[in-house]
Order: sequence, then C-alpha cells, then structure tokens
Amino acid sequence: MTIREFIEWTAWPMQRPESYGAFHLTFLFAGLAVVALLCFLLRKSNEKANKAILLSCGIFLIITEVYKHLFYYYVVGNGSYQWWIFPFQLCSVPMYLCLAAPFLKKGRVQDALYNFLLAFNLMSGFVSFLEPSGLTHEYYTLTWHAFVWHMMLVFIGAYLGVSGRACKKLSDYKGAIIVYGVLCVIAFSINIILSSKPGVNMFYIGPIHNSPLIVFKEISAKFGWYVNTPLYIACTCAAAFIFYFVFYKLKNIKMTERKDSENERKAISG
Repeated sequence: MTIREFIEWTAWPMQRPESYGAFHLTFLFAGLAVVALLCFLLRKSNEKANKAILLSCGIFLIITEVYKHLFYYYVVGNGSYQWWIFPFQLCSVPMYLCLAAPFLKKGRVQDALYNFLLAFNLMSGFVSFLEPSGLTHEYYTLTWHAFVWHMMLVFIGAYLGVSGRACKKLSDYKGAIIVYGVLCVIAFSINIILSSKPGVNMFYIGPIHNSPLIVFKEISAKFGWYVNTPLYIACTCAAAFIFYFVFYKLKNIKMTERKDSENERKAISG
C-alpha cells in the first residue's frame, strides 16, 4: 500500500459535528478530565521527565501534522499542496517549541518559552473549543486531529503551570509577549516570502490577505492590515494574559490552601 492509498483509505466521511452538540461537548469534558488527571500525575515531574513529556508532545504533534498535510495534499487538493495550511499558525508553533524549550539551559529564554506555551496555548485551545467551527470537518480523521491537537495545547500549557515551570510571577508574562512578538515577525516574513502562494496568511496578520477572523475581518477590509495587525496582536496579548492571570490566581489559591492545611496539621501535632 502506497502513502497515497493509505491516506485515501483513512478519508472516512462524517457528518460535520454541530457546535455544542454531543460530539463537541463529550470530547471537551472528557478531554479536560484527562488533562486534569495527567497534570495531577505529572505535577512533580523532574527535568528528565519534563524533557520526555515535552519531546513526546512535540513528536506527536509533528507526526499528526504531517498526516494532516498529506491528507490535504492527496484527498482535498488531489495532488496539489494547500498553502493555506502552511504550519506556522499560532496553534502550530507549540510543536516546534516543545522540541526546543526543554533542551535550553534554565534561564530567561526557557522561562519565556514556557510562559508563552502556558498563556497562548490555553488561550488558543479554549477559544477554539468555545467557537469550534474551525475544528469540525467532513472527515473523521481531520476532525479528530483538530480536537486532539487543541486539547493537547491545553494540556501542555496547564502541565507547565502545574509543574511549576511557568506562571511563577505575573511579571513573567513579559517574556511570553517577547516570544509572541518574535513569532509574529517570523509569521509576517513568511506571508511576504510566500505572497505568491494562495491563502498564505500566518497568524492572520497580513500584509497580503485580509484577516478571516470575525470582527478583525471587517477591520482589515475597512482600514487595512496596518491597522488590523497591531490591533489584533494587542488583543491576542490581552486575551492570553487573561488566561495567564486566571491560572496564576487559581494556582496561588491552591498553594495558599495547601500551606494553611500544613500549618493546621503542625498546630495540632504541636
């Protein structure tokens, strides 16, 4: 069996799941339960285990992304590459960072990458599940790929926070913004370099194509990419900070409760 034959064999059609229907909600709550369990089990992972976890996540994401591209090439594009799925969207970069971040020396750069993965993964993952139209497809494998991928983003972000590698201080969010800024420059450069290719719009920041996202689509069409791009970047930074802030507060509440419980036990035993 050739690669094409295998990919075409896996092109099992399905009725596109409805937003907030049985498939969506079942996967969402079951997925969050699995994420919570894994985070609890891995909360005390050492550096060797951390490298293995993030490396495994990165390899899994890359393998499934290769499958997705082959699927679009053979099934959707009938032998032509679909440039609009070029793998450098906000939800795509974690597969690269998971392979790089754990092998960096402990310090500001690694911390910045970890904080970026927490804040922007949680934002991207949860927002995708809140508005899941982009996750659902007319094929089982593409739909499962999209749902599992975005739940994996949630897991990576939550795991880094629960294990104490990210979200240590609110001020650490500055590092996440710097990482995001660098990635935006790369995405913008890709948009220019591949401007002749149809649909290439990494991070949806132009300058060739208008944003397809709700609200920003109208802003981009009316005022141009040079207005939409900084506004979109500012909004995504603000949205990611909300998730970072909420996670930080919940984490601190849990730590405070644990300390109070330990102090009570000491007082009783004393």
